[in-house]
Amino acid sequence: MSLGKSPRRAATFDRRAFLGSAAAAAAGLTVPAVVRAANASQQYRVAVIGHTGRGDYGHGLDKVWLAIPEARLAAVADADPKGLAEVGKRLGVSQLFADYRKMLDQVKPDLVSIAPRWIDQHRDMVVAAAQAGVKGIYLEKPLCRTLAEADEMVAACDQHKVKLAIAFQTRYSPKLAVLGELIASGKLGQIIEFRARGKEDARGGAEDLWVLGPHLMDLILHFGGKPQSCFATVLQQGRPVRKEDARPGNEGIARLAGDEVHAMYRMSGGATAYFDSIKNAGGGPRFGLWILGAKGVIEIGTNYLPHAFFLPHASWSQPRAKKEWIPISTAGPGKPEPLTGQSQDLGNIAAVKDLIEAVEKDRPPLANLHAARTGLEMIVGVFESHLQNKPVSFPLANRQDPLA
Repeated sequence: MSLGKSPRRAATFDRRAFLGSAAAAAAGLTVPAVVRAANASQQYRVAVIGHTGRGDYGHGLDKVWLAIPEARLAAVADADPKGLAEVGKRLGVSQLFADYRKMLDQVKPDLVSIAPRWIDQHRDMVVAAAQAGVKGIYLEKPLCRTLAEADEMVAACDQHKVKLAIAFQTRYSPKLAVLGELIASGKLGQIIEFRARGKEDARGGAEDLWVLGPHLMDLILHFGGKPQSCFATVLQQGRPVRKEDARPGNEGIARLAGDEVHAMYRMSGGATAYFDSIKNAGGGPRFGLWILGAKGVIEIGTNYLPHAFFLPHASWSQPRAKKEWIPISTAGPGKPEPLTGQSQDLGNIAAVKDLIEAVEKDRPPLANLHAARTGLEMIVGVFESHLQNKPVSFPLANRQDPLA
């Protein structure tokens, strides 16, 4: 079944954009990931919104500000009293609030971390922060539950001129610039296909798509351009999922169904992208993205310093190529990795430094709200296509939960 026509061409890359991405990421390495210096500038007042027991504080979205000289942690909000006291002590913050709206109104922060991993409150928290006049928001992934919520978040941030960065740490990795140079050099050849797989653990299938899929969708968008269409199949114990199979998802996710997901996308760059996940398929080590070109293949994982390898042969096979996979570091293919440190900490530092620069220069953050909404659309499009049993085009007409 056709996914729509698109010119068959090699993807093109903006050299300045890739180098700019690397510079922004590298900038995060200039500050020790411990505590801010005593004489550091405290230009930006920062508030943190968490919720102990309902997503907590994400992957370090609270403590990252301790490593940013331009920031001063001013307040924390958490509806759980015990959790609020603990995080206040951990961050050295005395202004503690049970109600994040009250905190936003009284503290009037410049920047906010919205840290809970659970996404059922993301829309309300983002809209409230935007309406309160914050300049920038650092948001934990996934984005939100529905495209309608995403549209409201975009509208609020655009109206109030708020920069929102989402915690896709791989987007800030200097390795993306290296991969971009490798592709632009022609050594990979024409990009033919993107192949992504989730962790395929107990969350495999629909939950894997929702929780870990956003990282991979963001990488596909980065290298492949915007999606044009999606054709997908979602199965539960081998049979096609129906609406009545849907249940409330874990961690505040929208309704979920399916222990097996197979999705195909037509990308504007000319290639086809695939995402697959099967529950308990033992695929944790496979989690990542393969970029398949006419002359070779790149494998990349996720995080600020992800594993990345290049096999320079059209067979995409090490035995047939009789070549070794070449490790890719931030210094380049086959070169030792010069960077050290905890990848998660470095990624958060790079992200918030980029967010501050986005505020100051009035530009979108590297991992911005509009791109995150497109990635969410790729996820929701899987269920929309499956239920319609045909390809669906983007943007999707249905902005609500297809399984509702």
